Amino acid sequence: MHTTTPETASPETVVPVIAEYIAVKPGFCGGKPHVIGHRVKVQHIAVWHERMGKSPEEIVATYPSLSLPAVFAALAYYHSHRAEIDADIEADERFVAEMKAKAGLSKLQEKRAAHHGKDDPLPPAPALPTGDAAYKEAG
Repeated sequence: MHTTTPETASPETVVPVIAEYIAVKPGFCGGKPHVIGHRVKVQHIAVWHERMGKSPEEIVATYPSLSLPAVFAALAYYHSHRAEIDADIEADERFVAEMKAKAGLSKLQEKRAAHHGKDDPLPPAPALPTGDAAYKEAG
């Protein structure tokens, strides 16, 4: 009986698909993995998909300059580097929280707070008529 072994692809025929769509360049997108030709980081696509529940098709519909293969490549890259990218996402969230805490209230928030003080409750709602009075008003 003659058996054959599968041929292995020579290095010239191996095409790194993710490398067609994802790059990491110092000085570009903070040196983070991103979609080539865009300023969309892999972590952005991961958040849209994993946390916001968007399908790859919905991501492309929202950002039509992205191609569906690029979104799938970003998700593949994310799943291959999940711990690293999740750490980047968490670091960015901490940074935003720190900046919001340092910034305090915006001018609009200050004006609203001055106009509507914390201890300034809404006026009580007018009493609605009941019984015969409600019937007479409706009739």
